[in-house]
Amino acid sequence: MDLIVSTDVLAAFCERAAKFDFVTVDTEFLRETTYWPKLCLIQAATDDEAVLIDPLASELDLTPFFQLLANPGVTKVFHAARQDIEIFVKLTGKVPVNIFDTQIAASVCGFGDSVSYDNLVRSITNVELDKSSRFTDWSARPLSEKQRLYALADVTHLRDIYRELRKQVDATRRWDWVEDELGVLRSIDTYVIQPEQAWERLKMKINRPRDLAALMKLAAWREKRAQDGDQPRSRVLKDDVLFELAMQRPLTPDAFEKLRAVPRGFGRSSAAGEIMALLKDVEAMGKSDLPTMPERYRGPSPKGAVGDLIRVLLKSVAEQHGVAARILATSDDIDALVLDDEADVPALKGWRRKLFGDKALDIKHGRIGLVATRKGVLEFAVKDATLAE
Repeated sequence: MDLIVSTDVLAAFCERAAKFDFVTVDTEFLRETTYWPKLCLIQAATDDEAVLIDPLASELDLTPFFQLLANPGVTKVFHAARQDIEIFVKLTGKVPVNIFDTQIAASVCGFGDSVSYDNLVRSITNVELDKSSRFTDWSARPLSEKQRLYALADVTHLRDIYRELRKQVDATRRWDWVEDELGVLRSIDTYVIQPEQAWERLKMKINRPRDLAALMKLAAWREKRAQDGDQPRSRVLKDDVLFELAMQRPLTPDAFEKLRAVPRGFGRSSAAGEIMALLKDVEAMGKSDLPTMPERYRGPSPKGAVGDLIRVLLKSVAEQHGVAARILATSDDIDALVLDDEADVPALKGWRRKLFGDKALDIKHGRIGLVATRKGVLEFAVKDATLAE
């Protein structure tokens, strides 16, 4: 189980791997103190060999492996691929070609939402993994024998899992479901966060356009500073601090001292100077330049009876088709659906809409109802149109 530390050995493995239909891939990385993940180890396996690749080795050029990732003739099999792919996008600027995620496939085959790798190994191969090395320091060298065994297990059992899940997806004819999910992983936009869009990930209730304008500018500033300094967002400013700054908009150093979320003395820092400058820009914005607030919805509360009925429908449909309910729709999806028939949520797109979304809209508008029977919850058509008025 020697690590691959030279380019010629890596190139030889990649040449052999390119002759197979698929290769399983996993990574070990550190991210606690950085914005970008620090790649510490790559694991890969074909049908007849498994290797550990040391990206920290000074004599190793990863180009042969990147070429393997770009080879359309070889399926790259991951489990819970998003963070692994994010690493390769950062290093190459491209998403690996022809990817397959066993977590996605497992979810549409009835293994539950976001099933872990060790649970999938247990379910499919009857092997109990030793996960005690999961949180060890993967940047330290040399790696222990226990670490190496752990790392290899992440790609060797993945071969059997991939084969079994392919059979199950074939048997259930749910490849369109899998392809819809993989579409998100294949998009480079999934991994590249533009500072101007950083505010969208914040779950904060904003009621005034100028507050929203401030939050958008503050979030973009924090994102860029975190990226440029390769540090976690929270080390620049925490979310609650962004929110307070957006609401209070301090324009002098002394004004910072009156804020509860800001540490003492922060108002005289260089960061505070930059924040004050952008907040002054916000204050100077004309009304026509401020962001438009969404119209306040007047209708059923998403947390009320209509939402509850749709949640019952969701559970029923999930049970009928043997999939995790969260694969069909999240609680936020249902809230959005109650508020807007054309909400931009997965539940109203593709296979999810056919399976659940259209029925949810029918429930909302009184076109169908639900009844409890010995066979479970069933749907029935509402013939009296006046009930929906």
